[in-house]
Amino acid sequence: MNALRNIVILTGAGVSAESGIDTFRSAGGLWEQHRVEDVATPEGFARDPDLVLRFYDMRREAIQTKEPNPAHNALARLDREFGGELLIVTQNVDDLHERAGATRVLHMHGEHLNAWCTACDVRSRWTGTLIDRPACPNCGEAALRPDVVWFGEMPYEMERIYAALREADLFVSIGTSGAVYPAAGFVREAKAMGAATLELNLERSQGSGWFDETRLGPAGIIVPEWVDSVLAHWE
Repeated sequence: MNALRNIVILTGAGVSAESGIDTFRSAGGLWEQHRVEDVATPEGFARDPDLVLRFYDMRREAIQTKEPNPAHNALARLDREFGGELLIVTQNVDDLHERAGATRVLHMHGEHLNAWCTACDVRSRWTGTLIDRPACPNCGEAALRPDVVWFGEMPYEMERIYAALREADLFVSIGTSGAVYPAAGFVREAKAMGAATLELNLERSQGSGWFDETRLGPAGIIVPEWVDSVLAHWE
């Protein structure tokens, strides 16, 4: 049996791109239609809440029409069959990891299918719209906003993530740009603690030089190949 006992995986927009979910930085991506400051900052929300709520209502509706792709399915298989410790940290706010069957998932940037009440601080599953200012299911206040971490806000569960990185034997980054911190620094954190590091991406990221190995190709091909190689040592 392989000595590999503890894997931390970071997934980014490149994992969901093959499911038809736009990446923010690609040509034709979401940021080309909207300024970041307008739809992804607390200041933008305070300035024009209708614009922000409408933007996220459209994303929430669109995500529910998408399906997991082979990369999601492969990671769900790894989650199901890998006998060691595993944490899938995702920057994505879709639910495709879960719909593929993965359970060991942490959404560091929140989830489109949640609404956060700024009055009572409770997060509720939410699949409808927010533009009409619905009442919070918990407290009744009309104070719901998208449960998405905006620029200038702190990602969720950072202590848990860094604790996992300190224990990891292997850190794998899949489909990320290597441009957004703190996630872009995870490879250095893991490497400093002695973990092996692997990048799976369509093209080299801004942080490729920090990885022990980079494998390039579509996520739907190279992720299942990697998962097969890991699980071969557990069968």
